[in-house]
Amino acid sequence: MPSGPRLIPSIEQLRQRPAVRRLEARYGRDATVQAIRAEAAALRERLAASALELRDAAGAAERIEAGLEARLHADLAPSLQPVVNASGVIVHTNLGRAPLGPAAIARLGALAGGYTNLEYDLSSGRRGSRAVHASRLLARLTGAEAAVVVNNNAAAVLLALAALAAGREVVISRGELVEIGGGFRVPDVLRQSGAILREVGTTNRTRAADYAAAIGDRTALLLRVHPSNFRIEGFTERPALKEIVDLGRRVDLPVVEDLGSGQLAPVAGIEEPTVSRSIEAGVAVCTFSGDKLLGGPQAGVIAGRRTQLDRIRSHPLMRALRVDKLTYAALEATLIEHAAGRAGDNVPVVRMIETPVAALETRAAALRSRLADVAGLRVSVASTEATVGGGSTPGVTLPSRALAVEVAGRSPDELAAALRAGVPPVIGRIAGERLLLDLRTVEPGEDDHVVTCLTRLERPKQEVTDG
Repeated sequence: MPSGPRLIPSIEQLRQRPAVRRLEARYGRDATVQAIRAEAAALRERLAASALELRDAAGAAERIEAGLEARLHADLAPSLQPVVNASGVIVHTNLGRAPLGPAAIARLGALAGGYTNLEYDLSSGRRGSRAVHASRLLARLTGAEAAVVVNNNAAAVLLALAALAAGREVVISRGELVEIGGGFRVPDVLRQSGAILREVGTTNRTRAADYAAAIGDRTALLLRVHPSNFRIEGFTERPALKEIVDLGRRVDLPVVEDLGSGQLAPVAGIEEPTVSRSIEAGVAVCTFSGDKLLGGPQAGVIAGRRTQLDRIRSHPLMRALRVDKLTYAALEATLIEHAAGRAGDNVPVVRMIETPVAALETRAAALRSRLADVAGLRVSVASTEATVGGGSTPGVTLPSRALAVEVAGRSPDELAAALRAGVPPVIGRIAGERLLLDLRTVEPGEDDHVVTCLTRLERPKQEVTDG
């Protein structure tokens, strides 16, 4: 009578089992066969090591079958998934930055499944340019003569310098050569353009005269980087944008500004310069992100004078850094919400920033009431400070309200891990030995899911037994 590893049925025998046939119909033959082989190999190892005993082949088949669906799901499930952001960081880089609004999502659905006029001129019936998309809306919202879109703001700066200053000098304040997220340093990104950086001033003090003293025959432009992800305090000095623009006019040099945040209009509680302010001040080129305060998809926007934008648009790097139809679809839909004055209601980033703290207080109290009778769970309302995040508005916080979650016998780290295991995961933050779920970044439509996840939090098994 066969025993041990010899009890394991063949692949073909296992494929004939009804449950396995259903899995094969769902996941496909090749993936299912690979999963069967992996489960059979794991079972064979356990039997060979005497870690398991089986009486017959049916028992072996049942054990292999039991692990198949979980293995197939793990092998074929997409790694990218939605999460509930309860961290209190609105533009959370690690969580995908800006969530898109209903109009952008609808536009994606309308265009994603079919063909579009991405590079087709409908009036002439000939090939067109994708660079025209979103340009009219961007010009209207910023006051710029022209605009182009690339895949992020770092790419926008890189392309602008490559087109306007390759092989020549770019004058920049030493205090603006910072490191951005992921360990990328602005000087390293800028040098990839082929431009030569001419650093002036000191880390904390730079004057317009420093820029003027550095200008020479090899100077291509003056570069200004807005401190969107850092703040220098104390003994500091920095020339106003107008001073740099006036200097550029006197010596006939364009000024390029990396504005970063991409704020199109004033937002309550946020003191960030708008793109239109920079254009009105006279910068030749302004670059900014589409997925920060603008609240759209990941994108970099280059706006400014047509003379410079024509050179940028025709540079070979433009093809490498261009965006696809989905980015244009989401960006244009978001821009339309701004142009129509609906951003405060329909662009999630703007809405989250402008939500009154009293509204968050009301939601928090209602959620606490719903969870009051859950055994072992203690939920209170905590006053917190949310942030915009995403390399925007350094040092600026927004008053908020959070659910402070405690379960007897379980640490905040254990509770956070349990919520991250949900579907979708709930991402909070730990502060003061408590797990906080900040409601400023939780959409009201996600409240029911948060309640469900908190209801399922359990005390340690030993404590439950003793109770």
